[in-house]
Amino acid sequence: MTPELTALTLAALLQVLQYLLFAIPANLELGPGYTSSARDRAPSRELSLTTGRLQRALNNHFEGLILFAIACAVITLSGQSTALTAACAFTYLGARALYIPAYYYGWRPWRSLIWAVGFFATVLMLLAALI
Repeated sequence: MTPELTALTLAALLQVLQYLLFAIPANLELGPGYTSSARDRAPSRELSLTTGRLQRALNNHFEGLILFAIACAVITLSGQSTALTAACAFTYLGARALYIPAYYYGWRPWRSLIWAVGFFATVLMLLAALI
């Protein structure tokens, strides 16, 4: 397995962890009546500030993981794995891991800077595939 695919697999497992970090407090806060329903209506109460942040961090990772997966697939399928692309892949993974506490604790402007590091690492992988 290429380093990029290893990082992608670890990023997917990080997303599983993020889901659990969000789902457990969300279920406790909203109750099983709502969380096991079809959710045709809004919940009777809002998520707490921190649980809402965990939800937004999870959603953000879903968005970023798509582009990162494309970058990993392009690099791997085209046989262009290099030390640079491997470093970019693990930089993305590290940034995504740091993004969770940064969002949870409301670190400003660090949360946005951490996000940017992961985003630009992914873009650099895509550009490396074209060169």
